[in-house]
Amino acid sequence: MSPVMMGSKQVKGLTAEELAGRSESLAGALEQGDGQLDGEHRAAGLEVIEKVRARTALRGGHTVVALAGATGSGKSSLFNLLVGEDVAPVGARRPTTARPTAAVFGEENATELLDWLAVGQRHHVPAAGASDGDRGRGAVPGSLDGLVLLDLPDFDSRVVEHRREAERILALVDVFVWVTDPQKYADARLHDDYLRALTTHNTVTVVVLNQTDRLERDAVKQVRADLVRLAELDGMKGLQVLTTSARTGDGVDDLRLRVAAAVAGQNASRHRLAADIRAVAGRLRSDVADSEPVLGESADDELVDALSRAAGIPTVVSAVERDYRQEALSRTGWPFTRWVRALRPDPLKRLRLDKGDKDGAKALPGVTAADVRSALGRSSLPPATPAARAAVDLATRRVGERAGEGLPPRWSDAVADAATPAGPDLGDALDQAVMRTPLRARDPLWWTVVGWAQNILALLSVVGLVWLVVLGVIGWLQLPEPGTPRVGPLPVPFLLLVGGLLIGWLLALVSRSFARTGARRRAELIQRRLRDSVAGVAAERIVAPVREVLRRHRATREQLDRARA
Repeated sequence: MSPVMMGSKQVKGLTAEELAGRSESLAGALEQGDGQLDGEHRAAGLEVIEKVRARTALRGGHTVVALAGATGSGKSSLFNLLVGEDVAPVGARRPTTARPTAAVFGEENATELLDWLAVGQRHHVPAAGASDGDRGRGAVPGSLDGLVLLDLPDFDSRVVEHRREAERILALVDVFVWVTDPQKYADARLHDDYLRALTTHNTVTVVVLNQTDRLERDAVKQVRADLVRLAELDGMKGLQVLTTSARTGDGVDDLRLRVAAAVAGQNASRHRLAADIRAVAGRLRSDVADSEPVLGESADDELVDALSRAAGIPTVVSAVERDYRQEALSRTGWPFTRWVRALRPDPLKRLRLDKGDKDGAKALPGVTAADVRSALGRSSLPPATPAARAAVDLATRRVGERAGEGLPPRWSDAVADAATPAGPDLGDALDQAVMRTPLRARDPLWWTVVGWAQNILALLSVVGLVWLVVLGVIGWLQLPEPGTPRVGPLPVPFLLLVGGLLIGWLLALVSRSFARTGARRRAELIQRRLRDSVAGVAAERIVAPVREVLRRHRATREQLDRARA
């Protein structure tokens, strides 16, 4: 691919694939940053993407060069000199150019291109100065075959329609040739509205200082140097500034060579489009930061603590502790008083947090008891207190502040919104997480051992009682009394009755102490489970959305940087 050459500057050729890649990067940035990018900047980006699509879809290898300038700068005269005949009207009346005029050099059909440009006045310049084999490839120095030269209306015209038409065409051409004169070369409209706004387009821009025949040679050098200085202040460093005189023809050949170099490279259109992409990507780049805060995948302790209080976890943990003690005593307490505990309400069932199957068996294949409970609706946990809700608001606000630190306002607002789920969704998710959390653990072995021991002691007490009753009946009936075994002075039936009752009661007291310790441990275990469930909700409903905003910010910045490469 031949390089583009504008004057002494040589720019590496840009392939169609590279241009398409930059356009795709810009499109990706607009997609990722949708909602957080400036509306005008985003609209401009969409226009550029559409222009790239439309321009690259056109057949042919034409290069569109526009002669633009202020009223009386002599651009129409230069246009006629480059064409070789009087095509554009030139006269004393201003403005002379009301509509754009196109001159098509060479034999390749440019109808589709000119229709896209919406230029009606067209003039054909036959191919000349090259053999049939070289024509259209720019092999002959100064050959303009493949050029579409436009003479635009004055950009400072007093007629609004003329100015708008000039600006419309300038947005579509491949190469700018700004024609000015010694009187208007420092005009603010040229510098503020055009050169300063096209700092990314210096590879496809030429400035022509026309009407130099009005000045002495030293004055021409001085004015040209001042124009170069003003262009550098505009950000156009290395810009080519030519001097011409449409009346004498001085410098016109240099201008022709510069234009011919752009045509020969057959790459100016892609450089213009790439410059448009760079320009709009540069404006969009101001809407993103150079980096974004790093946020971990899990929620911090402050947020989990606040959500835990709002979800009623302290209430659940207290109920789990009471439930453990109640079940432990029902399994290891004095058998003769266990039935009393069966009359007490279940602490977890009152909250609609049934413990589920003791052995963890599933009600249906693939469906746990917790799944069934969560499908039945909400729990009966009390709603979060105002203090708990305030703590959640504060914690989420701090997450948003940390994640949005250093980001532009639109992005930081998006982070804050992501960190604050709207409506009751968060509360419902927390309640479902609590309901899905298993509130049981494996039953302690000592429950079974003590339970069997209590049953044996109770059985011995009953045996001793029955034995004593039988002995009493025998004595009352004055029947021969069988021999009663003794341990020391005490009969065995009495020892069985009293020993079974006393030891069982003492064992129940010891079991009560063990139950309190086990209840605390069970509460700590369930609390960790519940906090993990709450942390999962926080990661899914708060952290993940915030991380997604930060990911989109990073993707937008990276795509814009690729588009600006």
